[in-house]
Amino acid sequence: MFFLTILLFSYPQLSQQIQKTTASGKGIPSNPKLVPVHSLNVVMNQNVTLSCCSASASAPVRYTLFQHNQQVSSLNRSASTPALFTLTISSASDLGPYKCKAEHNSSSAAKYSNSLTFTLLEPISKPVLSSPTSHPAKGQNVTLSCFSQNGSLPITYTFFKGQQSISPPKIIHEREAAVIFLSVNSSTDSGTYKCKANNSFPNGMKYSNSFNFTLAEERSHSQALIISLGLILLLLVIGFALAIPFFIIPSYKAKKYKSTRPSAGFTSTVNVEETENDVIYAEIEPIKPEEEYINFSVIRREDEKGENLKL
Repeated sequence: MFFLTILLFSYPQLSQQIQKTTASGKGIPSNPKLVPVHSLNVVMNQNVTLSCCSASASAPVRYTLFQHNQQVSSLNRSASTPALFTLTISSASDLGPYKCKAEHNSSSAAKYSNSLTFTLLEPISKPVLSSPTSHPAKGQNVTLSCFSQNGSLPITYTFFKGQQSISPPKIIHEREAAVIFLSVNSSTDSGTYKCKANNSFPNGMKYSNSFNFTLAEERSHSQALIISLGLILLLLVIGFALAIPFFIIPSYKAKKYKSTRPSAGFTSTVNVEETENDVIYAEIEPIKPEEEYINFSVIRREDEKGENLKL
């Protein structure tokens, strides 16, 4: 009875050992392992290599690589020699998942590996630094947000004031902004602020725009100064516009009149005398020759002298 009990308990273990021995005798490989030769993090147009190997294979094995249950490539390798599959990641559809199959050439039994999927690294875009309140009151608590729209996750954000870091790096695993809280107590707390973003993409670090806070009191003083200067400028323009018709134009006319008055009087006198003589000559010229003009002119002047003597 005791012997039967021991036999019943040991039968499963004996059965498993028999199955293993039978499988080993037929050269059936164990489940292969699919691993990347370098890393699962890749960039676009990168060449990658996957290794598939069954450690317990005792005979030549045929390895086949699949992506989405579609055969990609097949290789024959000797026992314990891995099969290396080289791929090119040219689009997001090339990321996976991948599996490999190991089978003995003379056996219909096959074993499948684990599944692998590559992670595409994308460069981050320039982060944007912003705040809901750009004109806080003195002593007010404010927030600064740094966000990069594009880029593979996770993204690490670091905030700066001038050249000095003001917070430990924040690692963000979701597509959301990194946020810090500040208190603006004086003008020295107004900035200049910046943030830095980087991820696993090679040499992908980028800096944001600059950001400054403006205290509400300083803003009111600057606005009053701008308004005052604007009013002064407006008054100057109005005064100049009023001076044009009342001072500038009359002064210009007076100068122009003085500069033209002497020549105008001289011309007028000469023209009158010449005009009168020309009228006399014009009436006589068609009738008598030029010599008679002179005689007549002399007689006329003598008559005029005689009349003046009689008077």
